[in-house]
Amino acid sequence: MIDGYTVIDTHVHLPVRSTLKPAWLAWADEFSRDNDWRAVYSGDHPDPAAFCAHLAAEGVDHALLFCEYSPRATGIQSIDDVLPVARFDPARCSLVANINPHLHFPPLEELDRQLGLGAVALKIHPVHGGFDPGAKELYPLYERCAELGVPMIVHSGVSSFPGAQSSYGNPELLLDVIDYFTELNVVIAHGGRGWWYDAAAFLAQAKPTVWLDLAGLPPKRLPEYYARFDLGRLARKMIFGTDWPGVPGVRRNVQALIGLGLPPDTLTGVLAGNARKIFTRLNFPMTGDHRD
Repeated sequence: MIDGYTVIDTHVHLPVRSTLKPAWLAWADEFSRDNDWRAVYSGDHPDPAAFCAHLAAEGVDHALLFCEYSPRATGIQSIDDVLPVARFDPARCSLVANINPHLHFPPLEELDRQLGLGAVALKIHPVHGGFDPGAKELYPLYERCAELGVPMIVHSGVSSFPGAQSSYGNPELLLDVIDYFTELNVVIAHGGRGWWYDAAAFLAQAKPTVWLDLAGLPPKRLPEYYARFDLGRLARKMIFGTDWPGVPGVRRNVQALIGLGLPPDTLTGVLAGNARKIFTRLNFPMTGDHRD
């Protein structure tokens, strides 16, 4: 909890370091600034106790841990490598599945395997994986998620990593998916970062199942990024995430969000309430979702 607010960080990377491309490590070092993210590691592997202690010190009540299968851009961040952390403290950490159709075939079989490990959502990264998020071959994944009430998180916006294909980060590529799978909650990660902020925000306001993840976005710049929108209204569709370790600090971001002057009930939703609403598989109590 931070300043009386429950905090769920819905966008956290905690890979085994030896599986990563050098560009990922350089990104983490640059954007973490003075936040010593390497301190939660024991050698190449994350130390579950150290990481969970770090979350507690930062005021994070629960975190969603990502994996990523993107060998052309960032490397292989296997869900099996993150599993020990989630199992160490399931009340504080949950897994998020990841599918790359170039690697996983049949993709539905691998999704079911990862959900069976306890994943609470599916993340796809078309920009790093090099595929169209609206491709029909992915529809069985979306159908399964819709059936099970599992939300889908999709990377949006540009990426600086070598090997990335930023054209696949256009939120408009998801239009047919959103219209066809009307029961599927879709979280647009990074809120349309780049020149797609308007497209992502419009979708979030127009479609009840579309949400904006704030990972990687400095909170103080949200009024600038979404200048064409009523931020108080749009924030009702926002979900807090940091893109850890590429962030100076979770607490710092939360306090910057508080400084925007959003209504307390809206801020409660951004920091935890909206995540609880759509990530229905979270092993996290549903009480205390308010500012004391």
